[in-house]
Amino acid sequence: MSDEKKFDVDEYLNRELLRFTTAGSVDDGKSTLIGRLLYDSKAIFQDQMEALEQSSKLRGEETVNLALLTDGLRSEREQGITIDVAYRYFATPKRKFIIADTPGHEQYTRNMVTGASTAQLAIILIDARNGVLTQSRRHGIIASLLGIPHVVVAVNKMDAVDWSEDVYNKIVEEYTEFSGKLNIHDITFIPISALLGDNVVDKSANLDWYDGPTILHQLENVTISADKNMIDFRFPIQYVVRPDQNFRGFAGRISSGSIKVGESVIALPSGQESRIKEIVKYEESLTEAAAGESVILTIEDERDISRGEMIVRKNNVPVTSRHFEATICWMDDKKTLDINKPYKFQHTTRLVNGYVRKLRYQLDVNTLHRSEAETLKLNEIGRIEVEVGQPLFYDPYTQNRETGGFVVIDPATNLTVAAGMIRGAISQEERSEHKQRLGKSPEERNITWEAFPVTRKMREEKNGHKGHCYWFTGLSGSGKSTIAKALSTKLHAEGKQVYVLDGDNIRHGINADLGFTEDDRQENIRRIGHIARILYDAGFIVICTFISPKQYMRDDVRKLFPDGAFSEVYIKCSLEECRKRDPKGLYKAVDEGMIPNFTGIDDAFDEPLNAEIVVDTVSKSVEEIVEGF
Repeated sequence: MSDEKKFDVDEYLNRELLRFTTAGSVDDGKSTLIGRLLYDSKAIFQDQMEALEQSSKLRGEETVNLALLTDGLRSEREQGITIDVAYRYFATPKRKFIIADTPGHEQYTRNMVTGASTAQLAIILIDARNGVLTQSRRHGIIASLLGIPHVVVAVNKMDAVDWSEDVYNKIVEEYTEFSGKLNIHDITFIPISALLGDNVVDKSANLDWYDGPTILHQLENVTISADKNMIDFRFPIQYVVRPDQNFRGFAGRISSGSIKVGESVIALPSGQESRIKEIVKYEESLTEAAAGESVILTIEDERDISRGEMIVRKNNVPVTSRHFEATICWMDDKKTLDINKPYKFQHTTRLVNGYVRKLRYQLDVNTLHRSEAETLKLNEIGRIEVEVGQPLFYDPYTQNRETGGFVVIDPATNLTVAAGMIRGAISQEERSEHKQRLGKSPEERNITWEAFPVTRKMREEKNGHKGHCYWFTGLSGSGKSTIAKALSTKLHAEGKQVYVLDGDNIRHGINADLGFTEDDRQENIRRIGHIARILYDAGFIVICTFISPKQYMRDDVRKLFPDGAFSEVYIKCSLEECRKRDPKGLYKAVDEGMIPNFTGIDDAFDEPLNAEIVVDTVSKSVEEIVEGF
């Protein structure tokens, strides 16, 4: 039996993975550091080593140039710099690593953003001869913007300054003062010589005054388990698995958090509730799964859920909104940012259309100075305000990098033109400003109303009755839908053309992209008002059942109709009675803290003052009320 230890595949696959990136100014030694790291940790294969030796000889170099291991492009080797992002993989007995060797030059900022976007640690190299440069600060700023949790500042080429402790201390002091202005919570300084290997893998005898870790020791031992968001369960649905009629599962990768069989979940944006029935990974059933795992989830109830939606815990939901503020890095070298142009926004598995409504400012990544700008061009970074056509389910980037990041796509070319980080929601005042700016009259937008020969009057004559809009308003549970069903049944039996627009039904379709802020409620009612007007023009009696909590919302709809064609119907019922009825369990959910901004509880309802019809569902039966119409 062989004494050689067998390679344990399972142990290797289960080793913790660290993704890290390197950045530095021109000739700071990024590629040399990576080459030295791979060479001294014995992660270079024999054929790679032979190729390096041959390339070095062709360049007239007496020793092996380890930088050539990552500077794989011909243009990089010719110029002696890194242009593209080079990825390398290696492992030690403690961890697996993915290295992103990114360009340090300002004209390749987009490449650095790409390489660093998934990194858990950044190594920023500083040439000990030159000290802290503008680019050294810029790399720290980008690492901070991208939310990289750990930063290692490698003061390189210590051999060129005679291993001077004073030079090292001066750089540490200056960079520490600078980084205090940034969102960097874990920063480690290490003096090294990448060329000679000092403090890269092994401790250096030349730096006996330094008692900290080597580069490899820091990479192997930095604590990264706390970097993942293990609290907020987020499962963007990638694909619906339906091999037969007996199985329906939702496939995807868990972005953050963990989930167990039996836990209560809801699907966004619909809000449909269920429980986790099974967690499947490959052909194995699990009782629990966590962030980073690709699994298939099944739920106990039949629910209409599809790709692009998200499954989350019932009592821990992300922000659901069509409006947000973000920081973006512009990556298109041919076109600049156009705030009048539609873009596509890819967020987790959801692809939606939208606009950059405002460029707040451009950020100078060398100085952190903010300046006004009308556009962004290649490699420029700015703060923007975004409005998308369907809601995104996000957490702020600082809280969850997985659900806080997105990319912007040009729909004309399908090219990625920007990468972004969501900072938070946009206030109602700012959203109102967008609406005011965009709210030009149809005439100003060169839009004219098209008249058709078949008129409303002709339809009404054929129907045998006039069109009309009954707008039912009242608290949840007051009886709006119940009365609407009974009234529509009665009118249909009388041979009249009637249609009911119900609040919940509408939010399953045309208004599925709206939330429940006051702005979203206003937009919800605005859209329904125009749909009701179209049905009225078709000669229908249209019954609208919407809480429509604010009087100004209902008044705006009234203005769409001719005098006498609109009736506001107040379905009156006390809050106490609505709570008792609670047909949909909404009041119970409010009491459990699951539904914020609920009308009648923590959001005001404007009781109608001049409604054409007022009915009391406490004192009268449904039959009595319907007979009164």
